[in-house]
Amino acid sequence: MTTSTATGRAPLLAVRDLRVTSAAGAVVAGLDLTVAPGETVAIVGESGSGKSMTVKALTGLLPEGVRASGRMDLPARDPGRADPERGPAGLEIDLAVPGGAWREVRGSRIALLLQDPFTSLSPVHRCGEQIGWAISGAGRGERVARLLAEVGLPAEVAGKYPFQLSGGMRQRVAIAAGLAADPDLLIADEPTTALDVTTQHEVLELIARLQRERDMGLILITHDLRLARSRADRVMVMYAGRLIEEGPTARVLDAPAHPYTARLAACDPPLTHRLAVLPTIPGSVPRPWSVGAECAFAERCAFVTDACRTAEPLLVEVADDHRAACLRAGTAVPPAPAAAADAPDPRVTGPGETRDGDAATASPLLLSVEGAAKRFPGSAVPALDGVDLEIAAGEAVAVVGESGSGKTTLARCVVGLEQADAGRITFHGSATGARRVQIVFQDPYSALNPGLTIGTSLAEALRAAGRPKSEVGELLELVGLPAAYARRRPRALSGGERQRVAIARALAPRADLLVCDESVSALDVSVQAQVLNLLADLRRRLGLTLLFITHDLAVARQIADRVYVMHHGRVVESGPVDSVLGAPAHEYTQRLLASIPAADQAD
Repeated sequence: MTTSTATGRAPLLAVRDLRVTSAAGAVVAGLDLTVAPGETVAIVGESGSGKSMTVKALTGLLPEGVRASGRMDLPARDPGRADPERGPAGLEIDLAVPGGAWREVRGSRIALLLQDPFTSLSPVHRCGEQIGWAISGAGRGERVARLLAEVGLPAEVAGKYPFQLSGGMRQRVAIAAGLAADPDLLIADEPTTALDVTTQHEVLELIARLQRERDMGLILITHDLRLARSRADRVMVMYAGRLIEEGPTARVLDAPAHPYTARLAACDPPLTHRLAVLPTIPGSVPRPWSVGAECAFAERCAFVTDACRTAEPLLVEVADDHRAACLRAGTAVPPAPAAAADAPDPRVTGPGETRDGDAATASPLLLSVEGAAKRFPGSAVPALDGVDLEIAAGEAVAVVGESGSGKTTLARCVVGLEQADAGRITFHGSATGARRVQIVFQDPYSALNPGLTIGTSLAEALRAAGRPKSEVGELLELVGLPAAYARRRPRALSGGERQRVAIARALAPRADLLVCDESVSALDVSVQAQVLNLLADLRRRLGLTLLFITHDLAVARQIADRVYVMHHGRVVESGPVDSVLGAPAHEYTQRLLASIPAADQAD
């Protein structure tokens, strides 16, 4: 392990036989990793695959009771970057030794950029102070100003607190703080998951520019294969704590040698067309320590054989620099069983009006928003500025746009969590009376009471709707969960299962309109596909109407008949989803589409 496969240069990080264990057992089982200067290595996989535990082990930040073993080498720096005040030129770390040399590693050799800068930055310290913590000696203020300029922020940001900044600006501050000690390697753990598509593009372009200018290595942790495809030189696919495939990005994602990689790639929703049903991966990732002497993917694999259950397959060479841990390695992975054929988008001509041959069918108007306006105290610009929107019964409508465009404010006004300052919102033609409108939020864990069982939470929702608690099992089965889940608490469920419970709770009052506010943005691509399929199925079975708030245009393509594009509180474009996303007329919509990685648009 002396060179990197992507660049041919000597690695700046070399990890051998990394193992992470907890009281329950193995969390990461024997992983090797190298990163060269200027190289980007993406580590991908579903939640529970061991991605984040891997990078926490590399920075000495494992939770209490979790331990690592293995060896990490940080070779001597290039002569031009050597700094005698920053400790030894080269470091060899035994990961099993507590304490170790982490003070010489964190910041000065490896910097960690987390998913949510609002939680990684101190809320009670000004941004400039936090950036300056890694800077010693005179001239700290000037150095902070230079770092802010390097990440595209004005010097006055140094005097602001994190809550005074947008999500994209906070992430830039976090990047500046990470770069303050001039690290060789940046580890970015889901750095853009919470950002809209244009801000995501800007942050990723910033990281790429800084990487080139500083000749840094980058480890990108992500569950977004579109992001990995567009940004990484090499990809490492993890599953249940094991490395199951690795190699050059295009080779791994275009010609996967492991069935899991192939199924994961198939779950990614295309932007260019709608699928009748999105491909999914049945089941969920097993606990790493629960896997015995067999292939960890055996229970979910469509091509499993008896031999797969007798021993754990080794990582073997498939082609140059391409390795996979599968008994089929070296042979093409057969196409996964088709979940559905491609289907064209509905021929939607207006709210509730679909065309079938020469006949047009109109559905009654369910929701009407006319001239909605909303301004929050202290804000210089309105959150909503004369918004018009219509949804017919049984229709699915998406509202897309950047953070701050007014999408969520509109959703909250529709469900009554906010009151519009002006305009009119009518449901079934009436502005008064009980409205059967429910909302499903982005994070189901914070939306569900962790101290209550699932059954108790659903029973409360049924009781509020005047329905008997005996219908709890029926609600769970409606969203594809066993009735026995009523006895569980939210922490015992996966993210996708919790979101299904949140949907079940929203359906308890027999809602006519379900408002989904970024309800799949925090989910793995495979789980996201399962939830989108569920919503489409509920729409067909119950005649449910959907208002879907999202910044993911590919998701909008899969779920919606029509789409509204919002910018600075206004609707700038609307129409059938294939027209708006296929041939956008407004320059803002064009800019949103241009911010998506080109590889995604070509799917």
